[in-house]
Amino acid sequence: MKLGFSLLFAALIVWTTCRANTSKNIAARQGQQTQQDSTKLLVQLVKDASEQVRKNGEKAFTEFREKGSRWRKGETYIFVLDTKGNMLVHNDPEMENKNQLQLKDINGKPIVRGLISAATTQPDKPEGWYHYEWPVPGGLLPRWKSSYVRLVKAPSGKSYVVGSGMYNDRMERAFVVDLVTKGVAEVEQHGEAAYKTFHDPTGPYLAKDAYIFVFTMEGVEIVNPAFPTVEGNNNYDMKDAEGKYLVREILKTATTKGAGWVDYMWPKPGESIPTQKSAFVHLANMPNGKQVVVGCGVYLADAPKAKVVQTKMSATELMTLVRQAAAELEKRGEKAFPDFSKKGSKWYQDDTYLFVNKLNGGRVFLATQPQTAGQQDTSRTDAVGRPVVKMFTSATASPEGEGWVHYEFPKPGDIFPTWKSSFVKRITFPSGEQYIVGSGIYNMQMDKTFIEDVVNRAAALVEKQGKGAFDQLRDKKGPFYFMDTYVFVESPEGVELANTAQPSLEGRNLIKEKDLKGKLMVRDYIDAAMKNGAAWVDYYWYKPGENTPARKRSYVKKVQHGNETYIIGSGYYPAEEAKGARAGGTRE
Repeated sequence: MKLGFSLLFAALIVWTTCRANTSKNIAARQGQQTQQDSTKLLVQLVKDASEQVRKNGEKAFTEFREKGSRWRKGETYIFVLDTKGNMLVHNDPEMENKNQLQLKDINGKPIVRGLISAATTQPDKPEGWYHYEWPVPGGLLPRWKSSYVRLVKAPSGKSYVVGSGMYNDRMERAFVVDLVTKGVAEVEQHGEAAYKTFHDPTGPYLAKDAYIFVFTMEGVEIVNPAFPTVEGNNNYDMKDAEGKYLVREILKTATTKGAGWVDYMWPKPGESIPTQKSAFVHLANMPNGKQVVVGCGVYLADAPKAKVVQTKMSATELMTLVRQAAAELEKRGEKAFPDFSKKGSKWYQDDTYLFVNKLNGGRVFLATQPQTAGQQDTSRTDAVGRPVVKMFTSATASPEGEGWVHYEFPKPGDIFPTWKSSFVKRITFPSGEQYIVGSGIYNMQMDKTFIEDVVNRAAALVEKQGKGAFDQLRDKKGPFYFMDTYVFVESPEGVELANTAQPSLEGRNLIKEKDLKGKLMVRDYIDAAMKNGAAWVDYYWYKPGENTPARKRSYVKKVQHGNETYIIGSGYYPAEEAKGARAGGTRE
């Protein structure tokens, strides 16, 4: 009996070990086979440099410093660290022979500590990727940099971290697999204590637009740093934009294969058309014996978009709808509510419908939930804590009495929040009482209308308060930061005074900063604003999540506060394919 139990136990150990090794092999294979050429070249460069150190030891360092050699070309160069954080080889001689453990990127992410950790944390995997934001050599504006590192022992017995990096704004399969594999190791070693690490904005698990998520085997999402409000929800029956049971597929892939990729359709932030998003998922065995699924989802390069989508209104059309509703309400008051409640009418189409609030936030009418009339709604916030109702009131307090508000909120019946853009307008009923009427669209395509609206509102604030308004502009939970859009403020001389997205630029003079085609973009849009008062200026930059040049359009406005002159601006990346078409529609 004892012998039979021992054999069974041994077989179980072998099966578990084989399964773990199989999933790790799957992870390695799926990461390596799909790398882009630039990634493959970088990995091979680091491997060859590591081999030089293994064979020749510290003598290889001199070779790595030779300009024009294969080890140092343009933006690509080999660097070498010891495990204590001393920089021994670097493209910048000023960084060599100094301990760089305290070096951090613009978000406070520890660069050298992260590089060393990537190569040393997993004994069976002395290599890895680390992602951080750093300026291109000679430039001021930081970009995402992905560095690949390997731990190697020299003939002297000393161990070194050899690596190289590339400026790459998009994620690749190799990066995602590496991120998830490290996440699995974290969970299997530390259990639930790992979840705090996954949320840490200065940690290794939040890179570019990617993050680690964790599901229980029942479909409960227990980790989601991007949308912490969904943590604790059972999302087993959640569907993607095309009706696919997303979580069911994730659990099935992890339990039957150990690890693998799951594709689904989801709109990118600021886009109305679903794009294929790919998630790498991996089964993990926690110390308490329970199993969870660890994963990471990203929009990969050239991910296909949906060919057919539901037609939606443009920003201009929604503004017209709300203004027409305002005219009806100012003429008929509450008598217009029954017409606004009719599904399929011009007032209520799919997930676009009207609402009416009191100026203090009290709900008067909501087409989707007429029974909620009379509720106090003043404290309602969106998924990241934006005070939505207060933003409605603020937008309509302008001299025009109308404006846009952008926030993250789930569609009716959905769990995950998505961007919603609502146009609101202050009105007066026949009774003489004032209200706010509005309507919104989920995942509306970014539009120049939004940019002009946010810049004009920021300009009015700065014109009134001067530098005292800057903290409001910097507030990431406020109305001046949404989707990929933020407001910036500069002096006429080009000094960055406020920048929510890149606060490290504040205080720097950017007047000589060039775009990707050599255009003096800052000088040009400052000149345009100073000459014309307000202007649109085009230049080329990297769109978030991509590493190819894209046209960016910025609206800038000159503002005067006392004796101080400011340039207020914001920009967006236009959907070139749309050519001014509707926000929805078909796009190949």
